[in-house]
Amino acid sequence: MDTSRLKRRGPCAWELPATGRMRVPGVIFASKELVQEMDDKVAEQVANVASLPGIVDASYAMPDAHWGYGFPIGGVAAFDADEGGVVSASGVGFDISCGVRTLHTGLKEADLRAVQKPLADLLFARIPAGVGSTGALHLSAAEMDAMLRGGARWAVKAGYGSEADLTHIEEHGCVTGADPAAVSDMAKKRQRDEMGTLGSGNHYLEAQVVDEVFDAVAARAYGLAVGDVVVSIHCGSRGLGHQIGTDFLREMVIAASQAGIALPDRELACAPIKSALGQRYLGAMRAGINCALANRQILTHLAREAFAALLPGARLPLLYDVSHNTCKEETHTSADGHKRRLFVHRKGATRAFGPGHAELPPAFGKVGQPVLIGGSMGTASWILAGAAGAEERAFGSACHGAGRAMSRNAALRRWHGRDVVDELAAKGILIRSPSFRGVAEEAPLAYKDVAEVVEAADRAGLARRVARLRPLICIKG
Repeated sequence: MDTSRLKRRGPCAWELPATGRMRVPGVIFASKELVQEMDDKVAEQVANVASLPGIVDASYAMPDAHWGYGFPIGGVAAFDADEGGVVSASGVGFDISCGVRTLHTGLKEADLRAVQKPLADLLFARIPAGVGSTGALHLSAAEMDAMLRGGARWAVKAGYGSEADLTHIEEHGCVTGADPAAVSDMAKKRQRDEMGTLGSGNHYLEAQVVDEVFDAVAARAYGLAVGDVVVSIHCGSRGLGHQIGTDFLREMVIAASQAGIALPDRELACAPIKSALGQRYLGAMRAGINCALANRQILTHLAREAFAALLPGARLPLLYDVSHNTCKEETHTSADGHKRRLFVHRKGATRAFGPGHAELPPAFGKVGQPVLIGGSMGTASWILAGAAGAEERAFGSACHGAGRAMSRNAALRRWHGRDVVDELAAKGILIRSPSFRGVAEEAPLAYKDVAEVVEAADRAGLARRVARLRPLICIKG
């Protein structure tokens, strides 16, 4: 990216001044090196988002930002409904509520190494993964609607986990305001057999070991120590979320024009929050969030069963679950000092509330919310903590992962999946996937250096580094 248009606002913050149709400035949180590596399209999309009605304070991009559909991936923007604010399906993304949950195991690295291969094989056999993967559940129409209303709470009542899990899930496992009637029959049909599946792309289930702690106080609050084995699950709402995005983007293109909204890019299709379409989308999108929360809850149950079969002492209590493709109605104090209810779009960006926030579980109140950052396949993942004052910087948001450095097609031209699997196995990391093509697309070097991304988030005051996680087993689509 050409940095000549940007003004430096801090060690890892750059301002794109408001010009033309921009209603607010853009702000990119990144080191100079990361900004220079970003495509110029990121700045263009940040500026486009800044032109939407009702936007508050700024259009933000996280350190892992890259070009996306309409909004940049890694984009954050908040809108005030009382000032004509809009909701945009492209500001949420197609994989609604894609997110990460991390589980304790009570094991040390040596415990897992003793069963690494059979555990990898068993997890691969028990966890459906890949394009078009289906699970053992087949939901009736009534069960589908109940799941869309109930999220992880529905899954727990169905026998997948316990009430204790819900206290450590964003929104306590269920977003209110979900409207299954706003979800199309096609979206429900696509999801009917996909509950309890990982899907494809960059989704995974990993067994990981804590190999370094950076914040001892937060690590203790999170129950983490060097050598501990954890399990992380990264996935979302599968076909249902994608279909919701597709359905509503078609309607929003027409609705924006009818509402007199001049879109700088058709991909930014949106609707006024207070319109009938805006409310229908919010109802459907919230149902998509609940679908993803239920999906990760079922996957947690399957992982627990696999671990118990080989390691009877492993209980896998939940550390935390947080999403990174959502639009949430939240209370924030804007730059003018006024406390307002805002609709915060986070697309490829993680909620990262700081210490003392009312929505945090009591155990995390003094250190801030766990922010779960997935690395690229075969590289480290991270656990961060929401920083003090984070709500004032980007509405309590942080990065969500490494961010792609090259397209999937470019990765396919450069790597062969079998070679990637063999190279990682030589490093002690076992990969199990139904597709070597998928492995090549997600090769580690196809992504930015996640360590640089989380360092930038830390230096920008978005979230503090707590612990680094090294992968041991990766089940991916």
